[in-house]
Amino acid sequence: MEFKNLILEKEDYLAILYINRPKAMNALNGETLYELEVAVKDVKADSNIKVMIVTGTGDKSFVAGADITFILPLSPAEGRFFSDLGEKVMRQLELLEKPVIAAINGFALGGGCELAMSCCYN
Repeated sequence: MEFKNLILEKEDYLAILYINRPKAMNALNGETLYELEVAVKDVKADSNIKVMIVTGTGDKSFVAGADITFILPLSPAEGRFFSDLGEKVMRQLELLEKPVIAAINGFALGGGCELAMSCCYN
């Protein structure tokens, strides 16, 4: 899958996942969360990948949290769906059976802090 909001690079045993929305300070919208879910599944399925690094593009933020411009027009039910999707994706990342390193290169606010805390190895 080609991503619009992420860059997934693989080299040898390493995957580097970039959140790539620098104009929005890498804020998470629905599309980015869906792409993140696909990327985590891709890395999980790739037996060559032994470790993943997650970082943000640009020079200001890792991830500045949820994209308020995306959330603002959502109905309560849509907002709940978005929140549940974020929780699901973060949990999948947390349970990935490979070390995940958060290379925090700026603001890590709200969902960005949650993303950083999901990068671990059980």
